[in-house]
Amino acid sequence: MVESPGYVTLEIEGRKVKLPVVVGSEGEKAIDIGNLRRETGYVTLDPSFMNTAACYSQITFVDGEKGILRYRGIPIEELVQKTMFVEVAYLLVHGELPNEEERRNFSRLLNRNSLLHEDMRHFFDHFPQGAHPMHILSTMINALAAFYPNVDLKSMADDIDLSCARLISIVRTMAAFAYKKSIGEPVVYPRHDLSYCANFLNMMFDSPVSPYQIRPEAVRILNILFILHADHEQNCSTTAVRSIGSAQVNLYATISAGISALSGPLHGGANQAVIEMLRMIQADGDVKKFINMAKDRTNPFRLMGFGHRVYKTYDPRAAIIKKECNAYLERIHYKDPLLDVAREVEEIALTDPYFIERHLYPNVDFYTGILYRALGIPENMFTVMFALARLPGWIAHWKEMIGGATKIVRPRQIYIGKTLADTMEAMAVREVLTQN
Repeated sequence: MVESPGYVTLEIEGRKVKLPVVVGSEGEKAIDIGNLRRETGYVTLDPSFMNTAACYSQITFVDGEKGILRYRGIPIEELVQKTMFVEVAYLLVHGELPNEEERRNFSRLLNRNSLLHEDMRHFFDHFPQGAHPMHILSTMINALAAFYPNVDLKSMADDIDLSCARLISIVRTMAAFAYKKSIGEPVVYPRHDLSYCANFLNMMFDSPVSPYQIRPEAVRILNILFILHADHEQNCSTTAVRSIGSAQVNLYATISAGISALSGPLHGGANQAVIEMLRMIQADGDVKKFINMAKDRTNPFRLMGFGHRVYKTYDPRAAIIKKECNAYLERIHYKDPLLDVAREVEEIALTDPYFIERHLYPNVDFYTGILYRALGIPENMFTVMFALARLPGWIAHWKEMIGGATKIVRPRQIYIGKTLADTMEAMAVREVLTQN
């Protein structure tokens, strides 16, 4: 943040109030209303926080009009080409890309802390068959605080590397265990000789009767998917993490809250919804019919994977993943009829004035589900994959939040319920009726 370049003057009930203007490092402008209520008695009203900045942050920059996404100042396109997910995780948490020694040390910490406490492993046996992996994951992460209790503010300050590495690594193991539990197969333990993404794929798909062959191209594409989802500034789940964490809740419970927020179909479940939509369009065979349904305001059908709260142009993550999706599927000779449907939907929508005028372009969810299908990831695990990728971002925001002078989050409201006069009148009527 730079110094305030000046003030705006707000006139309320004949009184003029000066409110500071603040400008971010990328030129974003805001009006600081922190003293508005104290000076005027007024608060601002902004349902769903459509136009409210809740914090200062140095982690991620998004420009929705220009289609820009940067982690710690580095363009997402560069990170995808030149780094691995573990390095991006380090970047988000620490503020800089690791040098070779830092990368090795962080990787060692991830490997050393990848095993789940054996007592916790038995928890998986008590979830019902077919329980959704996201619900299992959220519950298990919350339980971590009982087995690894030193995740308060002091321990994080003393050993941030250990606390972060343990969580990033253990949650990956939990996710794979949850999947194995859901299909009734024995769990596969992590291996010290495999990279982060290779380890996850092996824990997901290896079995005693069918050894899994780790393909470098699959590891690469999973790294890219994780990097693209690692952070996205103040979205619903990150805001939940910051809000819960502001009460000085321990790290594990805070992340569990983020996972719960992510599990909703309007947030982390969107890529699964895209696959379900493409499957429905494929079964019908008439793409234009569904495009017209999406344009009809009286029709509840929505074109999933199009449009974004922030981006008013092509989502930069979608541009990357579309290119990588086409290249990867061609490389492994994988034919997915849903990809053909997706291409036709995009081609029609991008030339339709309705979508152009409303800035409805493909977002990151539109092609990621197809890639996860190609990797063998089942649809009920799509949101879990999102959670694994978003962990470093959540941790970075939690760390940034507790490192500042943040007070507990406590929004105001505008009460529109019954008044005292209303209730007194109702009570008087009730008393008369009771006496009669």
